[in-house]
Amino acid sequence: MTSALLDGKTAVVTGAAGGIGLAIAELFYAHGASVVLADLNESGARTAAESLGERAIGLGCNVTDEDSVQTLVEETMSWAGGLDVFVNNAGVTRDASLRKMTVADFDTVIAVHLRGTWLGLRAASAVMRDAGHGSIINMSSLSGKSGNPGQTNYSAAKAGIVGMTKAGAKELAHKNVRVNAIQPGLIRTPMTEAMPSEVFAEREAAIPMKRAGEPSEVAGVALFLASDLSSYMTGTVLEVGGGRLM
Repeated sequence: MTSALLDGKTAVVTGAAGGIGLAIAELFYAHGASVVLADLNESGARTAAESLGERAIGLGCNVTDEDSVQTLVEETMSWAGGLDVFVNNAGVTRDASLRKMTVADFDTVIAVHLRGTWLGLRAASAVMRDAGHGSIINMSSLSGKSGNPGQTNYSAAKAGIVGMTKAGAKELAHKNVRVNAIQPGLIRTPMTEAMPSEVFAEREAAIPMKRAGEPSEVAGVALFLASDLSSYMTGTVLEVGGGRLM
């Protein structure tokens, strides 16, 4: 590492017990940040934090619950004394065709992604507005750009995050709080590797770079948006998809 881009800063990453969230937390930590790893799986978050070191802490959080998200921010402030970066990464899938998708499966995905991102955005920005600085990063998806069969719930939620990001960016820019989004494509995570192998191979073959991405490659973009390297960027949506859907 040639520089510590987040030295002295405090970051919260939701959905950080594994996958992309953990990769982001690891890279933030490597660049000097104190990191709060938040997850519905509290024990997983604590274990992941312990693997990072003394500047990391794992906390339980249900991102769909207003009080839980507010408590997450309050505990972060109590532990670190500030909040500079907040990554709304927590997510779930409940894939099914329109004929087979239940209302419960639709509502669950919308609640985790849209309500969860909004609650994180609201709670984090309240602290950051008063501090006069901050970076909020929302995790969208290329599914929100193109739509995927069997993902009417997920695609709608991820598209909604783009609109939310832009609206939030416009509200908060005058307070020097930046809000940006990332749209990953096909990334190797436990979630995508649970797909049928033939479906995964078909989607991978359609990518111009001819490979799926790694969680670390999404984390690198999150680090850029969290750091001062992107100090004049807000309301942007950065695609991390190997050229897919460009």
